[in-house]
Amino acid sequence: MSSTTRNSSSGIPFELPPEDRESSPHTGYTRAHWEAVADGLLAAAWRWSTPGGALLDLPGVPSRSGVRSDGLEGYARTFLAAAFRVAGADGDDPHGWLDRYAQGLAAGTATPGRADTESWPLILDHDVQGQPMVESASVALGLRLTAPWLWKRLDSAVQDRAEEWLRGSLRHTPAPNNWYLFPYTVAGFLESVGRGDTETARARERALDLMETWYRGDGWYADGDGRAFDHYNGWALHLYPVLDAYLGEDRELSARYGPRLREHLAGFALMFGGDGAPIHFGRSLSYRFAASAAVGLGALTGDTPLTPGTSRRLISGSLRHFLDRGALTEDGLLTLGWHGPHQATLQTYSGPASPYWASKAFVSLLAPADAPLWTDREEQAPVEENDRVLSLPAPGLLVQSTRADGIVRLHNHGSDHVRPHEGETAAENDPHYGRQAYSTHSGPTAPANIADNHLSVEIAGRGSVRRRIHPLGAGHGDDWGWAASWHRPVFTAGPPMVPGLRVESVTVVRGRHELRVHRVIGAPAGTRVTHTGWATGPEEPVTSTLHGLYGWTPEAEDTRAPQGTAYTRWAVVPRLTGEGASLYVALATLTADPTPLVPEQVISEVEVTDTTVEVTWAEHGVRTRITFDPMAVRQN
Repeated sequence: MSSTTRNSSSGIPFELPPEDRESSPHTGYTRAHWEAVADGLLAAAWRWSTPGGALLDLPGVPSRSGVRSDGLEGYARTFLAAAFRVAGADGDDPHGWLDRYAQGLAAGTATPGRADTESWPLILDHDVQGQPMVESASVALGLRLTAPWLWKRLDSAVQDRAEEWLRGSLRHTPAPNNWYLFPYTVAGFLESVGRGDTETARARERALDLMETWYRGDGWYADGDGRAFDHYNGWALHLYPVLDAYLGEDRELSARYGPRLREHLAGFALMFGGDGAPIHFGRSLSYRFAASAAVGLGALTGDTPLTPGTSRRLISGSLRHFLDRGALTEDGLLTLGWHGPHQATLQTYSGPASPYWASKAFVSLLAPADAPLWTDREEQAPVEENDRVLSLPAPGLLVQSTRADGIVRLHNHGSDHVRPHEGETAAENDPHYGRQAYSTHSGPTAPANIADNHLSVEIAGRGSVRRRIHPLGAGHGDDWGWAASWHRPVFTAGPPMVPGLRVESVTVVRGRHELRVHRVIGAPAGTRVTHTGWATGPEEPVTSTLHGLYGWTPEAEDTRAPQGTAYTRWAVVPRLTGEGASLYVALATLTADPTPLVPEQVISEVEVTDTTVEVTWAEHGVRTRITFDPMAVRQN
């Protein structure tokens, strides 16, 4: 009887070991599954290599960086998976992956910049030809991880050429965000193999200095000088410095960055649904299960509040979530999208090989086979233990999870992806940051469709979007929490802003319910205001409800989003309407509970003045009081 099984029923086009429900009762996945997935992904990608192995030209529409850069991306990002796979097995390489990458390194660095079959593009400034700088970090980290079995066996001339190509990352300007960690990673590799100098030291010092200015607390970094908080925290801003410190056995850096990762994971661990999905939020979501990289890294280095069994539940749950839901093509390639291909999820920098930053999840394989991460029995994910509410004041986020349906919701009152020097224009509106809420079971609607989870101020038929978000505070108790922010509505046509117009927003959550309060200030006569709820599809196991409690029409109308979301081909979005400058109060839910929502059974009383909203929750008679000028939320 074969020891492996083909997973045709789930659409996985390569063989995996049998499930082990004794040690992994929740996912069935073990370390052997992780190794098999890495090998399957690599085998599929290498079918598209150039003869010399320097470029992996995966099929699909090229990115804005061009096909040669995309080919380098294919090499570099898959190399990262191979490096974690082989280094985690202490050099055991039964499929000969490292020989292929050694050959490709020699071919790609022979004549960089030439337009031949194998040559790698040169690394230039981020606004000229920057994408190769991103890939240089994966090449460098792969070389560092596999140095005993690859780098040390290379001809010295190839080593010199590789170093010269990599140093392009140190000599050119990164994008003003996590990109500074790419030359940092290159410098770390060069120093680890005895090729460090003042240039490498300067690159490392610059990155670490910037990291201090970007750290905002609660274990969260801004991705640059603005307020962009998303999955880049885990798969970049924590990953590179913590892994560098671990590999270099640098106690000083570990003492600085390890506790931050631990604090990050205390909140981030709540952001995985009962089905293993991470929250559909922020950019570069085609990296998919890379969202679990920080969890695996914490388990590796010990910088985690999670038990090994919980860590494995999260990383394996995330990996399996995507493999079981169409993330791979029939020939084993990762698609550009979320479950399957999804154009609305993508950024213009995405190319056919971009999804292979998912390789970062395989950092977990650096934990040896006898590590507790792999030997302890799987435990429940936080969402499976009980209902949870967690406020994160530093990034301005509020996390709400419900055990019964495994849904995690993220209420966004602080992450906007607008740089400090940028103006606020509707043309730059990003659905993956500007919406009020995100979840593990729903995705934002496409820009051309009605926006979900959004308050729009409409003047003369022109609607507004939310761009720069100004946090006003956040907090939580045992079974409830809140977060608040304000923004200036930015209009999609005509003048971008109306003088004096401002929207203040508060979200209060209890159980599966969301109390959404908005104060619209300075709206001219004739202004129409609309507010939408969650976008769901007709065949999905979750439903969306939205009810007006004050200021709005009582019942929401269903509006269609024909382009759907990453979860459904087309979606329905509930919408409320109101008029003018006022306080508005609504009750929303995203739930798998089929019981119809009766607002009066949730909120028994609503009292509103010019500057306060006080509601009584029907269950237990708890009262929540929201005060504006200054902002405060109290419950008794």
